[in-house]
Amino acid sequence: MEWKWSGSSKSASSEEWTGFIDQGVSLEGTLQITGTFRVNGAVKGNIISEQTLVLGEGAKVEGQIEGNRVVISGRFDGVIFAKGRVEIQPKGVVTGEIHSPCLVIEPGGIFDGRCHMLASSDATASGVTIPIRAVAP
Repeated sequence: MEWKWSGSSKSASSEEWTGFIDQGVSLEGTLQITGTFRVNGAVKGNIISEQTLVLGEGAKVEGQIEGNRVVISGRFDGVIFAKGRVEIQPKGVVTGEIHSPCLVIEPGGIFDGRCHMLASSDATASGVTIPIRAVAP
């Protein structure tokens, strides 16, 4: 079963949801996901996602996440390995480690741990250079 993203823009509406874990639901073990998935319940274990994983405000996740894009509005304790972007939203709390080429922490978001910034495979393959601010003479 697939759900369409109910965003207002055309590009956002093309994102397909493969499912969700709602509040009041607890899962212990490994969760493998092929599409965009939302967690609002409690998960203890590993989450492996090929696309976007959203931890909603009610989420309490403990373990390891391997994914492409991870958006956190709830609580996460563990290690995140992301090929793309990790976003900590204003009510999000992350404790542990993040391995990602891009980390965004919105005002109000909390991160307590270690961050390892990785080179994006897309950026290195296309030869993109990221400028570093030069010191004026």
